[in-house]
Amino acid sequence: MMTMLADQLVAGRPDELVVTDFEGIRLIIFNRPTARNALSNAMKRALVACLDQAGTDDDVRIVVLTGAGACFSAGADIKELRAGAQPIRPHPGEALRAFGKPVIAAVDGPCATGALEVALSCSFILASPKARFADTHAKVGLIAGWGMSALLPRAIGRRRANQIMSTGEFIDAERAYDWGLVNEVVEGDVTERALEVARQIAANPRASVEGQIGAMLEGDGASLGEALEIEERMKQCWRSGRTRLFATDPNTVPKT
Repeated sequence: MMTMLADQLVAGRPDELVVTDFEGIRLIIFNRPTARNALSNAMKRALVACLDQAGTDDDVRIVVLTGAGACFSAGADIKELRAGAQPIRPHPGEALRAFGKPVIAAVDGPCATGALEVALSCSFILASPKARFADTHAKVGLIAGWGMSALLPRAIGRRRANQIMSTGEFIDAERAYDWGLVNEVVEGDVTERALEVARQIAANPRASVEGQIGAMLEGDGASLGEALEIEERMKQCWRSGRTRLFATDPNTVPKT
């Protein structure tokens, strides 16, 4: 049986969040497989801090987020919450949506509830054939708080989001692909594929990549006219940071 890259990298590591940097890519691995990678408050704080540091590190061009043990994550640690753990701010969804660089979610196995909100807050999702997605907030008597009710309808449509959020039923990778939740269903190691895509992105000029991501994020939910105005403003900002129209230095960042 093939050992997945994420499992190789966490082998022997006690850290619940394992971080590896290489080739301009920060790989973040949830490493709490005995709890299905449920996100404790300590893991949430570590993830937020890791993203905050990566946002100011010029050597980090893109982030890949995945889980060890054939599980992305079961979401927030319900046992910890029921024991009285207080919510943290910014929470992981906020930190990911405020992050100005691309983030790829590489999902293998279950991705549920808060973890689905984390994945939805990434730039896009790649999935293995074993990936499964659900929102179980209703099943456990909770209300989504990391963006589910806003992000899921925008990804798959309101009626499908209603079904997922109200039933708590899991959908498999193929249905997630058909519904537009994931970009690819990857045979083999989904983390390896995510790193391959990340290298393609990191090879492109930073100003172009981050500028276009910024325009899409700012224009999300805007009217067509407003979104076009945002793109025009972003283009002018991008041009003002260069002496030439096209980038030659991949590390150049547009002026703000």
